[in-house]
Amino acid sequence: MGDYTQGKAWKMAKYQHILEVAFLLFSERGIEPVTMPEVAKASGVGRATLYRYFETKLDLVVAIGTWTWEKYITMHNTSIPKEEMDLMTGAQRLRFYLDSFLDLYRNHSDLLRFNYNFNGYLRYEAGTSGQKEPYMGMVDHLGELFHEVYERGMRDGTLKKDVPEKMMFSSSFHIMLAAVTRYAVGLAYVIEGNDPEEELIMLEELLLSRFISVGD
Repeated sequence: MGDYTQGKAWKMAKYQHILEVAFLLFSERGIEPVTMPEVAKASGVGRATLYRYFETKLDLVVAIGTWTWEKYITMHNTSIPKEEMDLMTGAQRLRFYLDSFLDLYRNHSDLLRFNYNFNGYLRYEAGTSGQKEPYMGMVDHLGELFHEVYERGMRDGTLKKDVPEKMMFSSSFHIMLAAVTRYAVGLAYVIEGNDPEEELIMLEELLLSRFISVGD
């Protein structure tokens, strides 16, 4: 977010509106096919105004990726009372974390579709590290939240100590996100009669069996 929005409520409201409209366009049609003029038209703003908020398409895409994931993470983490969260063991918190991917598949397929295109766009689109910094900061924050899960599991003995934190975080995140995304965008072949959600639950249980100490 640039200086253009600072101190003006109506500018912030318009900024938010552009994010919401562009997210819908990108999640429905993909990122590459959608042009900035199309975003401006759908948002009800002029092209010059759009570029005042976002100097490049990459800036817009990164802003959306950061905003959507921050919003979802906050929503999921506050879906149960803090008092209940504080009483959870490390293993229970890990299950709560992995359950978020099942929730994404059940209720937020638009975010998964956007993220599927977002990863490819971010990988191949030229840009400065500063342009991508907001999104990377969000990823770092997610790692900090997982660190709390891991530390609690190490203290209470409910998570296996032979799995390094980075491995547990990276493998669980990438495996679950890749799986729910493939089902959400139609890339996974589903045998007739099988329930994709049951297969995802089975995958979650396999990961938990690798990370949770016996008896937890």
